[in-house]
Amino acid sequence: MEKKSILLVEDEPFLAKVVKDSLEQQHYAVTHASDGRKAYSLFRNNHYQLLIVDVMLPHTDGFTFVRQIRAAGSLVPVLFLTARTATPDVIEGYQSGGNDYLKKPFSLEELYLRIAELLKRYTVAPMPSGSTHQIGLYRFDPEKQLLHFPQELDIRLSYRETQLLQLLYTHRNAVLERRTALITLWGDDSFFHTRTMDVFITKLRKHLRRDPGVAILNIRGIGYKMTC
Repeated sequence: MEKKSILLVEDEPFLAKVVKDSLEQQHYAVTHASDGRKAYSLFRNNHYQLLIVDVMLPHTDGFTFVRQIRAAGSLVPVLFLTARTATPDVIEGYQSGGNDYLKKPFSLEELYLRIAELLKRYTVAPMPSGSTHQIGLYRFDPEKQLLHFPQELDIRLSYRETQLLQLLYTHRNAVLERRTALITLWGDDSFFHTRTMDVFITKLRKHLRRDPGVAILNIRGIGYKMTC
């Protein structure tokens, strides 16, 4: 069975060693980076299924690092490990693109549970760096968060618009179940997130309206289908 790959970004040597060794005993493949700059370089050149990220890091802090990978279009789940647990810090962690937050000091047993839950909830396929997709007459660049229509200005997409369009493209000409999209992008299928996703679907339809051969259809009671 292939080991799940984890990038651990932690600048405290003792804690990093304890976490890395413990996770390897749990049959994970763990790569360690001691600062945000090195972590981003490793991330750009490798595929990881989960990131465990400290917030207070040399060179590039954890929030900035996660914003960078989200701007590149990555959906990989992120677990923040940090002593910064004031409400504004927690909010910033989630807004930067984090999926979960674990307060230091923590038990290894709780860490194992959080990791298992994130890996179960978020299944992310690797997205080659620099890849673009053709959606009808549009060219979609997830890494740059751009939609290009011939002889017109590029449309700059938000992070969530990019995520959702990438997911729709992956399921193009097939049904994307609403719950699958919600769990993948928001982590739950609550009413609030359902309404939020509907807003992003409306925005994507507006962006794609120049090509009548492209449509995002409502499949009543099930989800969406993008035809192109």
